[in-house]
Amino acid sequence: SSETFWTTTGMFPQEFIIGFPKCVKISKVAIQCYLVRTLRIERSISKDPVGFEECIEKDLQHTEGQLQMEEFPLPDFQATYLRFIIKSAFDHFVSVHRVMAEGT
Repeated sequence: SSETFWTTTGMFPQEFIIGFPKCVKISKVAIQCYLVRTLRIERSISKDPVGFEECIEKDLQHTEGQLQMEEFPLPDFQATYLRFIIKSAFDHFVSVHRVMAEGT
């Protein structure tokens, strides 16, 4: 829902995990967030959310008063779980409004 979002509790790093019903092929991940400075995305192909490996880490641009919209192309990429780690921020609190994964 565009009316809901997840917000951090004020200290960093903060993380959340998204799980899929089975291992899927992902070609792109997009995120809409606010005040995130450094974001890392990790993946697990295990049956349980363990054994994560880093996929990408990026410093996002500050967009005062607007949502940050970032896309991460991930060619030949499989995952059962994605872990998003917000390593640092432009403020004490940040928010994540939408995460989208494209693939099969």
